[in-house]
Amino acid sequence: MTRYVAFLRGVNVGGVNLKMADVAGVFTDAGFTGVATVLASGNVLLESGTDAADVRATAERSLREAFGYDAWVLVYDVDTLAAISAAFPFPREVEGSHSYVTFVADPAVLDELAALTAGPEEQIAPGDGVLYWQVPRGSTLDSPIGKTMGKRAYKSSTTTRNLRTLAKVLAR
Repeated sequence: MTRYVAFLRGVNVGGVNLKMADVAGVFTDAGFTGVATVLASGNVLLESGTDAADVRATAERSLREAFGYDAWVLVYDVDTLAAISAAFPFPREVEGSHSYVTFVADPAVLDELAALTAGPEEQIAPGDGVLYWQVPRGSTLDSPIGKTMGKRAYKSSTTTRNLRTLAKVLAR
């Protein structure tokens, strides 16, 4: 069995409101074991004997059937997630800034996002399947990167988490 983290995109923002206990039930009913949710932003820990692609497909199908929304999920094994977090290239805690990791399932989308021009006091750097991003507090949604990542075209292949969330997920 492999321990995975499933990141649900767009949960409890923009009208998709799900109770994490219900989400955990859907994952358990889908056959995953050791299911636990972390925070209310769509972070699910689970165990499975299948690979990440199968976990993703099963999770998306199960969430769509259970809740009737266009579910998008990105899945990583816990060791990969720990390596991604450890590789954050900027100072992790900067007064007045947010430190994020955007997980990107499509290499072409990662190339597009990495080619964007960062705004003032904003930094981006591509990683292995991720875009590291640091942005001043209060400008996340208004920054050039934030505006681009919020576009519909990226919904199926990206999701963003701050470093503090990743630390909480990894601590479980």
